[in-house]
Amino acid sequence: MEKLNAMPVRYLKGIGPKREKQFNAAGVFSVEDLLYYFPRRYEDRTNFSRISQLEEGKVYTLKAKVMARGGRNSFRRRKFSIVEIAVQDETGVLFCVWFNQPYLGDYFQVGQDLVLYGKVERYAGRLQMSSPEFETLLSQEDLAGSLSMGRIVPVYPLLEGVNQRALRRSIKQALQEYLPKAGDIDILPYDIRSRHNLLNLAKSLNNIHFPESFSMQQEAYTRLSFEEFFLFLLPLALRKIKRREEAGIAHEAHGPLADTFLAGLPFSLTASQEEVIGEIRLDMASPRLMQRLLEGDVGSGKTVVATVASLIAIQGGYQVAFMAPTEILARQHYEKIKSQVASSRLLNAKVQIRLLTGSIDKEERGSLVKDIKRGKINLVIGTHALLQEKVVFKNLGLVVIDEQHKFGVGQRALLPGKGAHPDALIMTATPIPRTLAITLYGDLDVSVIKELPPGRKAVKTQRFTEDGSAGAYAIARNELRAGRQVYIVYPVIEESYALDMAGARKMYELFKDREFREFRVGLIHGKLKQAQQDAVMEKFKGRHLDVLVSTTILEVGIDIPNATCMIIQHAERFGLSQLHQLRGRVGRGAAESFCLLISDAGTREAEQRLEAMMRYSDGFRIAEEDLKIRGPGEFFGKRQHGLSELRIANPLTQMQLLKHAREEAVCLIGKDPSLSRRQNMALKEKLLQRFPEYKEYASTG
Repeated sequence: MEKLNAMPVRYLKGIGPKREKQFNAAGVFSVEDLLYYFPRRYEDRTNFSRISQLEEGKVYTLKAKVMARGGRNSFRRRKFSIVEIAVQDETGVLFCVWFNQPYLGDYFQVGQDLVLYGKVERYAGRLQMSSPEFETLLSQEDLAGSLSMGRIVPVYPLLEGVNQRALRRSIKQALQEYLPKAGDIDILPYDIRSRHNLLNLAKSLNNIHFPESFSMQQEAYTRLSFEEFFLFLLPLALRKIKRREEAGIAHEAHGPLADTFLAGLPFSLTASQEEVIGEIRLDMASPRLMQRLLEGDVGSGKTVVATVASLIAIQGGYQVAFMAPTEILARQHYEKIKSQVASSRLLNAKVQIRLLTGSIDKEERGSLVKDIKRGKINLVIGTHALLQEKVVFKNLGLVVIDEQHKFGVGQRALLPGKGAHPDALIMTATPIPRTLAITLYGDLDVSVIKELPPGRKAVKTQRFTEDGSAGAYAIARNELRAGRQVYIVYPVIEESYALDMAGARKMYELFKDREFREFRVGLIHGKLKQAQQDAVMEKFKGRHLDVLVSTTILEVGIDIPNATCMIIQHAERFGLSQLHQLRGRVGRGAAESFCLLISDAGTREAEQRLEAMMRYSDGFRIAEEDLKIRGPGEFFGKRQHGLSELRIANPLTQMQLLKHAREEAVCLIGKDPSLSRRQNMALKEKLLQRFPEYKEYASTG
C-alpha cells in the first residue's frame, strides 16, 4: 500500500492527540499499521437466539426491547454504581447489568430496541447478562451497517484506553477511506497470486477484519500469511545468492591437528556427530563460503564438532574466533578445549588458545589484543568482547558462534567482518524441526545432531506444589547422601513481594540453616563479580560444595557430571526452552538424575509449559511445543529480526504455505536479484521499508 506507511494514524477522523498516543503505545503509528493490526479471534454474532432458548454459561446474540430500567449504588463500595435493565422478546424476559458505568443510566429508554451480545449467567435465581455488548436498533438498516452485531465480529488484542467498538470503527474507516485510494498496488506479483490462488491485498484486508464468511476469512488469512513468509524469506534468498558469489577459504579438511584430536578422544563419536563433521569438512574444503547452522540438543556434543572445525582452520595457518554469550560458558569452552589440546604434544605445540572476556584486566587485555593482531594466538574463545574494535585478527579463517539466539543479527555479522570472508559455524541448543530450520534459516546450511552420546540417561522430571516442596527436598537429600551434588535455581536474586516469590539470596540462607544444614551450600548469581562467580563454580566443580543455589546463570554450558539433581523453584516463571536448558545441567553422568519442578502455575500457558516438561525430554519436541505455546514472534525473539515480524503467520501450523513462499522467493530472486523489474518495484520498496539493513543485498544485481 503505497505511502500508507508514512501516513500518521491521526489522519483518521475521530483520532485526536490522546487517541493517537494510545495507538502509538501499541505500535500503531501509521494507517498501514492500523490495517495490519489483526484480530486475535472472531465471534459469530449472525444467529439470533430467543430468550426462552438461553442456557446458563453460554454466549448469545439476541434482539429484545427494553421493558424496565433502574440503577443503584453498591452498599459495599462507595462510588460504585450498577445499571440494570430488563429486556423482553415474545418468548421471555432477561435482565442485563453493567457495573460502574453510571452514564448508561440515562442511555436506555423503555421501549427501545436493542441487539445484545454476552454470556448468560445465573444470579439470585434468575438468568442475566453481565456487561453485554449492545447496540440500539432503529431499523433493519442499522443492523446491516453494524460492525459489532449481526455479523462475524473481529476481536482485537487489547489496546489500552481504546475499546473494541472504537477500534472496529477506526479500522473500518481506514479500509473505506484509504484502501481504494491506494489502488490495488499489491506487493505480491500477479503470477505468484495466480499460482497459489491467493486473494488480492484489498480483498484480503477487508476479509481479515470484517469477513464476509468464515471461508473468506480463511482465504484472507492464507494470503496475508503467505505475504509475511514471502517478505521474510526474500532477504534470505538475496543473502544466499550474494554468499555464493563471495570467495571463501579452501581449507585442508584432513590434516594432522584435526585427525590427532579425533584419535585422542576418550570416547566414540555418535553417528550424528560423524555425519555433521563430514558435512563441515566438505564445506570447509570448498572455496565457497561456509555458513552452517549446527542444531543439537543439550549435551549432544556440539563443542567437539566445533573443536574439529577449529583445528581444520588452524592447521592451514588460520585463526579462529569462538564466541559464547556468557563468561561462564566461554570459560567452560576454553577450559574444556584447552585440556583436550594439552593431552597431545602436537596439539599443545600448534594450538595457541586464549580467553578474552570483559572481566580481563586492562593490561592483560592489551597484551592479548596485540598477540591476536600479530597472529601469535590462533584460537580465541570469548564473549561480546571479541566484537570490540580494538580486536583485530591477522588471518581469521573461521568464526564459531555458540547459542546464536542470544545474539542479535547485527552482532553475529560483526565477527565475520573481522576477516576476509571467514567460514562461519553457528550453533544452537534450542533446536527446531529440521524442515522448519532449513526454511527459516534459508541463508544457512543446516546440520543436526539427532542423538545424545551413549550412556546418557533421560532425566526423571517430577512436579511438586509449593506446599509439597518437602518431597523435592527429600529427594535432593537422598542424592547428597549418596555423594552427589544438587542445583537449586530461582528466577530472581532478591525476594520479590510483587511476584510473591522468595529470592535466591534469602533461600540460600534458609537452606543453609534448615533443609540442607548438614551439607555445604553455595550461592551464585549474575550480580557477583566474575572472580567471585569463578571461585564459587570452582568450589562446586571440585566437590567442595554440595548444593549450589543459583539464578538462571546456570542456563547454558555448565558441565558437572556429579550433579544429579536440579530443583527449579517457581518453575512457572521460566520459559519452556529455558526450563529444558536448565534440566540439561543434570544427567551428564552415568547415574540417574532428577529435575524437580516446584510450582503453583498461575496461568494456562504456565500449565502448558510444565506439562510439556513432564511429557517430553527431546529438545526438538520441546522446541516445537514452545513454538506452539508462544507463537513465532516470542519464540524466536525480537533479536532474530524478521521472525518477530510475523504478526499473523505461524511457521509451525502453516508449514506447507511456508515452503511455497520459500520456493517463490528463491525463484523470484533467481530471475531478478536486484528486484529492479517494474513489476517488482512495490515489493522492493516494501522489503526495504521492513528490513532496511538488507539494502546492500537488494541493490546488487
